[in-house]
Amino acid sequence: MDAVKPMKIVLIEDDVTECRKFMDCVNNRTDVVLAGVTGRSDEGIEFVKNKLPEAVVLDLELSWGKGSGFDFLDKFQKLILDVNPIIVITTQNRSLDIQRQIHVEYGVDFIFNKFQEDYCPDMVINHLLKFRPFLSKRHGINNPLMQTLETPEEQQNRIKHRIKSELDAFGISHKYKGREIAEEAIYLLINKDKRDSETVFQELARKRGTHYNNIIRPIQAAVNDAWDNHDDIELLMKVYTAPVRKDLGGPTPTEFIHYYADKIKRDL
Repeated sequence: MDAVKPMKIVLIEDDVTECRKFMDCVNNRTDVVLAGVTGRSDEGIEFVKNKLPEAVVLDLELSWGKGSGFDFLDKFQKLILDVNPIIVITTQNRSLDIQRQIHVEYGVDFIFNKFQEDYCPDMVINHLLKFRPFLSKRHGINNPLMQTLETPEEQQNRIKHRIKSELDAFGISHKYKGREIAEEAIYLLINKDKRDSETVFQELARKRGTHYNNIIRPIQAAVNDAWDNHDDIELLMKVYTAPVRKDLGGPTPTEFIHYYADKIKRDL
């Protein structure tokens, strides 16, 4: 299995706060992606059948949702799947007897207690990633389904979110028109074969019915503002590691979009 491709996870959790924590955690990482989030056990089953996740993180109680973790597990056992995901239980239940029963009866891989002092989504995800190599052995290293666990739409959304995260780290404000243009330019450069920056800028100009310079200048203004006013220059140099000519004071639009397109492509 391609170790670079993010691990696809389905989250079945009815607590809004817990969902938000998990989603925020995933959004700050590039090694995992959420294929679905629901507080209903029946919808969780549909996600597993249709999304081919590598792992399911299941709230055992689902007190505020519909169904229960046990309901999901009963239905899950009856599924015939080409790829059986790792099942992780999260629970407030402190009974060791019940936890042992879940392990034995349902073959659950991991159980995490939410009341544990250091419990957090990162802990769950890190355990899943450690266990991930065993999943490929379970299904066969060359199983083609293990190579296609992310749909084109999911990859598109992941790339767009990654671009936004990178520009946030660089410090480009959303108030600048050039921010939106830069995001679109980077995305085009990533997804269009044999495209250079000039072709991308021209395409964006035609799309907007404007002049080439009205694409370049807003990007440059947004980049310059972030470069000149960043709170932590040392951090900025770690975020943007390409060399920059001292007489320019910051990266050009061409340098900027190529740097981020190449950086993100390496992680696809």
